[in-house]
Amino acid sequence: MKKVVLVTGASSGFGKFTALELIKKGYTVYGAARRVNKMQELNEAGGHSIAMDVTNDESVDEGIKQIIKEQGRIDVLVNNAGYGSYSFIETADLEQMKRMYDVNVWGLVRVTQHVLPYMRKEKKGKIINISSIAGKASLAFMGFYSSSKFAVESISDALRQEVGRFGIDVAIIEPGAFSTGFEDTVFNELKEVKVGEAYQPILDNFTPSFKKTYENAPTPEPVVKAIVSAIERKKPKTRYAVGMDAKMGVFMKSLLSDRIFDNMMLSQMNMK
Repeated sequence: MKKVVLVTGASSGFGKFTALELIKKGYTVYGAARRVNKMQELNEAGGHSIAMDVTNDESVDEGIKQIIKEQGRIDVLVNNAGYGSYSFIETADLEQMKRMYDVNVWGLVRVTQHVLPYMRKEKKGKIINISSIAGKASLAFMGFYSSSKFAVESISDALRQEVGRFGIDVAIIEPGAFSTGFEDTVFNELKEVKVGEAYQPILDNFTPSFKKTYENAPTPEPVVKAIVSAIERKKPKTRYAVGMDAKMGVFMKSLLSDRIFDNMMLSQMNMK
């Protein structure tokens, strides 16, 4: 019997590539996103696209009920929907940061809440939450995005403890920098962000280093492979740090004092 997988944020990035790979491997895949017209490739590959706004309870409820009506169950949830919005703490547009939290944190929780009753009924299931290395190591200018991914890490740990008794596994994917199209949105936002006179020189120094990170970034296959591994392993690892920068970041964060780590990151991103 084919496993039924729901991938949120499937119109682009890791979500799109994961959905297409799972279709190739014979899974019944539902890709969810706000813009269904951007998931034509998924439909052509044999998947199912559904409109879902993870910030809207009614939209999530309708999407989940559609899958249950058509398939009877959801075996795997890949919580991938999310985006990055960056600013310095002092100059941040708080409404903009709240919108990011609505997607990255509350959206993830909302979809999970709607899926869990069906997984508990089946007494099995897997929830794969896409976090980031930023959820382990915060950096100047990225504090709000990092904090949203810290929240994903913490919520995932609690969730794993809560639902393991029902036969449900929870795994966290922690990618470093990968070329997925995510970076284009970020670069466009960097042109518009207002940080004030005091912080503008810091941002001017940071931007070229940040762009270089993504210009040299690998393609997303390793992240897709980690997600598939978490789905297919009988007992997945709790965390998958993916990419040399992610693995090195986790290692250095555990090895160095906070002050030394701060200085290393500020120097690396040309922000000292």
